[in-house]
Amino acid sequence: MPPLSRSHVVRSLRSAGCVFAEDEAELILSTARTPDEAAAMVDRRAAGLPLEHVLGWALFHGLRVTVQPGVFVPRRRTEFLVDQALALGRDASLVVDLCCGSGAVGAALAAALGGLELHAADIDPVAVRCARRNVAAYGGRVHEGDLFAALPDDLRGRVDILAANVPYVPTDEVALLPAEARDHEPRLALDGGGDGLDVLRRVTAGAPRWLAPGGSVLVETSERQVPAAVEAFTRGGLDVRLVVSAELSAHVLIGTRR
Repeated sequence: MPPLSRSHVVRSLRSAGCVFAEDEAELILSTARTPDEAAAMVDRRAAGLPLEHVLGWALFHGLRVTVQPGVFVPRRRTEFLVDQALALGRDASLVVDLCCGSGAVGAALAAALGGLELHAADIDPVAVRCARRNVAAYGGRVHEGDLFAALPDDLRGRVDILAANVPYVPTDEVALLPAEARDHEPRLALDGGGDGLDVLRRVTAGAPRWLAPGGSVLVETSERQVPAAVEAFTRGGLDVRLVVSAELSAHVLIGTRR
């Protein structure tokens, strides 16, 4: 099969409704190892598969993170959560990435901080397998299970940074998400319950038992959920503050163990 021309790929993607067809064409053509593979990738993207699932990777905080169909794609706005964790945890020795998905947050923290003990956890076995590939280079361990129940007991009271990129889309609004997310990412990574904060409440209630003195838990949420989320942090006995990136439309709550 002769190589696909860039213009052909751009036309195919544009006709499928890809807004950034030129950029996506460059990524597909530079990632594909053969013309056949490139053609198959174009077909999958034109059929609506997220670009990151087509490529097999996502760029996150300077890292090329492995992703695969059925795994939540790390969002650029979540890089803001990583930046806040780095600002807090320059001396951190133990980091946990809860609701880890691909393990992108944990991998980014380990890459930037170096020399730390990294644990990650997710309830989805597909995500766990993917995360293990992404954190292996940093000696990270990934556990399968429901939130804190997945973690080894000897981590209690020792965690310096607990990053939890919890699902926070209200159940009734999942159907309103873009088709790429709604149809191709696991619902349990998106659906946060009635008001979107079910998992966040469980994390903030349990976090104080796992954090080291002065340790912090960081959670991403939406602007309209901030008041109720702050209440959950306070009820959990955490000192809480909000940090916002207007550029990324990112809202991160940081709760610190007193």
